[in-house]
Amino acid sequence: MSNNYRPRGIGGGFFSFPPVIKNLLIINGVVFFVQLLMDNLTFGGLPAWYILNKWFALNPISGHDAAGQPFNFQVWQLITYQFMHGGFSHILFNMFALWMFGSSIEDIFGSKKFLIFYLLAGVSAGLLHLFVSPLLGSGAAVTIGASGAVFGVLIAYAMFFPDNLIFLYFLIPVKAKYLIGFLVVIEFLAVDSASSGVAHLAHLGGALFGFLYIMFDKNSYVALKNMFKKSSFYKSDTNKNIFSNPFNKNSQKSRDVEEANYYDINKKNNDEVSQAEIDAILDKISQSGYQNLSEHEKKILFQASKKMK
Repeated sequence: MSNNYRPRGIGGGFFSFPPVIKNLLIINGVVFFVQLLMDNLTFGGLPAWYILNKWFALNPISGHDAAGQPFNFQVWQLITYQFMHGGFSHILFNMFALWMFGSSIEDIFGSKKFLIFYLLAGVSAGLLHLFVSPLLGSGAAVTIGASGAVFGVLIAYAMFFPDNLIFLYFLIPVKAKYLIGFLVVIEFLAVDSASSGVAHLAHLGGALFGFLYIMFDKNSYVALKNMFKKSSFYKSDTNKNIFSNPFNKNSQKSRDVEEANYYDINKKNNDEVSQAEIDAILDKISQSGYQNLSEHEKKILFQASKKMK
């Protein structure tokens, strides 16, 4: 809620991290350690890292690798590639971003929903890279890294907390929506950099998934949805969604109820809310996720955020 929000774990140590974030950090660390061990081993005359990449990195659907062997695409690689990294700096930046931004999103979504969101962002990143890269003439190579999934988390953070300040190089304050938006633009401009060795399309795939997921998730409340609601996607005279079923007699009624529930927040319940009530609601979010709040509790948070702004 506040622009001074700090990611979970500061002051409380590793064990105070949200459970999914904590376990993702552990799993990625263990897999990276295994990768380091594989660098010095061979099996059947083949380097162990080569075998690891052949079965668990995201292989292109067709083509041959540098050794002249056909790539070995397997469906499970859309998950396993997300836990492999190409070097210490690669895993360091990905895991730092996952902790810094993902802790807030897990608090909002709840652990189960966040895990599904994270993995699907990585799968979407992999699919976009697999099918679009050949069309752009990019060189065929295996793909590894959590960057695609992390970009989904970054977009989610920018949508939920657009005005939160991120201190670039720990010195320069930049609003989340500007910094993360700038990163996405850079990825888009770098898509045709085939020789960079970076899967820019995977980053964009994760970002696109994160954006669409939150826009279509009825339990995600972000300001951007209100902007779209006032746009040409809705008829200004009847406030009717052009994607709704015109033959459904109950559709207009349900929209009216939703609109009333939203705008009543600003018209009613203007009583002062104590800090103790807000703290209790935030504790409930950290334990079971934002989606488990009652409508009354959501209204209290909304009121509090309006007063802070």
